[in-house]
Amino acid sequence: MSSKHFLTLFFFLLISCNTLTSSTLEKEDTFDFVRPIDRKLLGLNKKEKLSHFKLYWHDIVSGKNPTSVAIVPPSSKVNSTTFFGLVSMIDNPLTLGPELSSKLVGRAQGFYASASQEEIGFLMTMNFAFIEGKYNGSTITILGRNHARNKVREMPVVGGSGLFRFARGYAEATTHWIDAKAGDACVEYNVHVFHY
Repeated sequence: MSSKHFLTLFFFLLISCNTLTSSTLEKEDTFDFVRPIDRKLLGLNKKEKLSHFKLYWHDIVSGKNPTSVAIVPPSSKVNSTTFFGLVSMIDNPLTLGPELSSKLVGRAQGFYASASQEEIGFLMTMNFAFIEGKYNGSTITILGRNHARNKVREMPVVGGSGLFRFARGYAEATTHWIDAKAGDACVEYNVHVFHY
């Protein structure tokens, strides 16, 4: 074999090795951010439970210390009785009974937005952040449509944290009372949630 042929063969062999190494590295780099894990490491080997929570959600917009504050007012460009475009941030008390003075067990933190031009329908995005008992520090996340004029409104539970990791379920909201003049309201929430 001539030295010219040897150099050509050596050159192609070198390029092939480099290409093979580069493509192997690219595949490793591409999938380096994900890996399978054992379910037991996350506590998913336990039996799943179904829990029911009955809570009262207090939306206070009046007075010196409101728990619901409009951060985006409804658009003046839209002539609407549905408050379309309104966005309110909330840090609402969650209590065991319908009276605001009853035992506080958590806070509903998030926002609701008027998302319908033709009826009073809100996009609800909130965490039920618990402060009581074994659920202290855990949250249930609710995200869904709240058609406020319906007697019972259903919204999905889309997740949670702490004892509610991997949670799923639904929440039913029923207005307990509303003060049309002040805008304050008390809503009963019945939350059914699967969790580990």
